[in-house]
Amino acid sequence: MSTAPKTVQSKETPSLSEKGLKAGSVGLIGAVVIGVSCIAPAYTLTAALGPTVSEVGVHLPAIFLVGFIPMLLVALGYRELNNAMPDAGTSFTWATRAFGPWIGWMGGWGLIAATIIVLSNLAAVAVDFFYLMLAQIFSNPELGELSKILPLNIATTLVFIALACWISYRGMETTKGVQYVLVAFQLLVLGWFAVSAFVHVSNGTAFDATAISPDWFNPFAVDSFSSFAAGVSLSIFIYWGWDVTLTMNEETKNPEKTPGRAATITVLVIVIIYMTIALATLSFAGVGETGLGAGNPENQASIFAVLAGPVMGPFAILMSLAILSSSAASLQSTFVSPARTMLAMGHYRAISPRFGRISPTYKSPSFATIAAAIAAAGFYVITRTVSENALWDTITALGMMICFYYGITALACVWFFRASAFSGVRPFFFKFLAPLLGGVILLVMFVKTAMDSTDPEYGSGSSVGGVGLVFVLGMGVILLGVVVMLVMYRLRPEFFKGKVL
Repeated sequence: MSTAPKTVQSKETPSLSEKGLKAGSVGLIGAVVIGVSCIAPAYTLTAALGPTVSEVGVHLPAIFLVGFIPMLLVALGYRELNNAMPDAGTSFTWATRAFGPWIGWMGGWGLIAATIIVLSNLAAVAVDFFYLMLAQIFSNPELGELSKILPLNIATTLVFIALACWISYRGMETTKGVQYVLVAFQLLVLGWFAVSAFVHVSNGTAFDATAISPDWFNPFAVDSFSSFAAGVSLSIFIYWGWDVTLTMNEETKNPEKTPGRAATITVLVIVIIYMTIALATLSFAGVGETGLGAGNPENQASIFAVLAGPVMGPFAILMSLAILSSSAASLQSTFVSPARTMLAMGHYRAISPRFGRISPTYKSPSFATIAAAIAAAGFYVITRTVSENALWDTITALGMMICFYYGITALACVWFFRASAFSGVRPFFFKFLAPLLGGVILLVMFVKTAMDSTDPEYGSGSSVGGVGLVFVLGMGVILLGVVVMLVMYRLRPEFFKGKVL
């Protein structure tokens, strides 16, 4: 009996190896649920609404729409690449096929680095809201302060990471079952918040009732290009995560169609949620810098923590539970992307073959999932112990890494399909124009963010040798990838010589 790996065929690419993942375990709805979970709308909005309002004021809806455009354009390119090459390696595999092993390896590194960093942040946010929830349940504010005790904070964070790792290790069916519950709950609470806010506005009981204006949707009305760019950078971050639907393509039903459709639907669902909450928040609180105003600097860390009580009354605790469930759900579902990317890199011998191991029981990436958890835990312990500013500035630097690997993947679509892109109207738009525009926008944002972040005042205000800490961390992670890649070249030369993929 032959032991050669199974392959998947397509019209436009040679065969790709299957990796032993459990095929057909996720349908379209399940993929969309996991995609929404990974984006984590409740967690993302409470952290992003305030800072974005501080940059663009009432034009928050316009900026959310502008940030949505490159995400949709890139998602369309991802869909075309997936139709031709359904592979768990996504950015790594596709960029390798289009541009060669060096750029492909860095595309994979960008995805892994971004997701590992955000895993640590998600765990930290889940811990903060876990203790806040305990404080609200037992009416004891001191319980909420427990998260500030460093050893306890680190220990609890590691427990959250371990639990998320365990669920992800058990495969997509377990992941899907958990996500249905957590995502449904957070969307229900967000809907409740929006309806309650609009009811307060109509009843005249809102903090600063502000009538919705067409001007809110005009991106050209933003005061300056710097504010516009900062707002777009923030809005790109809040859409990030939809590509998880592509990394599980080998586990979906109809792998050539379902992941791409799920990615597009996920982005559309998220923009509807964001626009609804943005309008509700602005209508209820306004953009003032005092009291409950969305522009108040004191409210920016967590806008829902401030507004949930006035908007939802005695049911405000549900918002804390929703943010806890949102960050916990995203923590778990985010494991899907780095684990499967490392699985593919190990499978194609771009890194150690150990990362290509599959659990015989759960048909999930066993070694890669555990490695992602250890990396996220180690990153959190080091940055949280050394400097809390380092942790949060690395999260700010995420925008650069997101634009980096999304941009590479979008342009990989353009280059890979260059021979067939002009054969008709549909291929011209989906294989050339859409991914080209999306990729260029994101790479321009990458350069702009890199330039702006050299300013020591960018982010927390910390600096190294007069250069902003955000820039040092963001570029440092990318350069670290170059170093690791050169080491892998010495150890795994067959991949870099194009003999494997």
